[in-house]
Amino acid sequence: MQFRQQALAKLQSPEELDLPVRLARPQGWLALSVSVVVMAAASVWAVTGSVASTVGAPAILTHGQGSYILQSPVAGQVTAVLARQGERLPADAPVLKVRTSQGDSVVRTVAAGRVTALAATIGQIIRTGADVAAVEKVAHASDPLYATVYVPAENAAAVPAHARVDLTVSSVSTQEYGVLRGHAISVDRTAQSAQSIAAFLGDTQLGEQFTRKGRPVAVRVRLDKSSHTKSGYRWSSADGPPYRLDSMTLATGSIRLADQHPVDWLLP
Repeated sequence: MQFRQQALAKLQSPEELDLPVRLARPQGWLALSVSVVVMAAASVWAVTGSVASTVGAPAILTHGQGSYILQSPVAGQVTAVLARQGERLPADAPVLKVRTSQGDSVVRTVAAGRVTALAATIGQIIRTGADVAAVEKVAHASDPLYATVYVPAENAAAVPAHARVDLTVSSVSTQEYGVLRGHAISVDRTAQSAQSIAAFLGDTQLGEQFTRKGRPVAVRVRLDKSSHTKSGYRWSSADGPPYRLDSMTLATGSIRLADQHPVDWLLP
């Protein structure tokens, strides 16, 4: 009976058509506006924005033309070592004297450079073609250093021209002096074998070390120069280390790859 009276009272009362209808609270409108703005910004970024990524790989500092391994053209016993490690020699300079069955023979440099390693000692018996020295092709002490970064082959295509490169040098404290700055100047078209790396660096162990995880691609890096640092190159710190850098110094390179648009990897 009570429900019937309520229903009759509702039918007899006039409709309240003149009262405003509240569709949403102010807090709801605020949340909706924020959501629309965020979605619009995300859409614009997905189309016009880009994502930067880097690849890290082992590297080494060298002079421009690399090194070569000097091999003995004769077999015999080493009777004299005529060069010193670290010495800069002209082309055709004597390095070893070897006693052979036909008499004494002298092993000479093929091209001018600095002797970075001597593998022969007095009294040692060597065979024809034996590695006796490593010579870095550098004419003057002031010749600039370059870096070679051995990038995994699958990342090489993403390295753009003039890519920015940061080098963590093994002989320099990163916490104190930061990283060495540079830019890529060339990317090899083919992957490097252990033998080709050893031929360029004059070191078979480095060839094996840089190909341990597969055949990499060599990225040549020009170091950014600076007249305000002792090393002559630009660092992430103001002054860099208070000493000059040596060639054949190991490092780790971080190369900035080509920017990718988010829409390329957000869409299936």
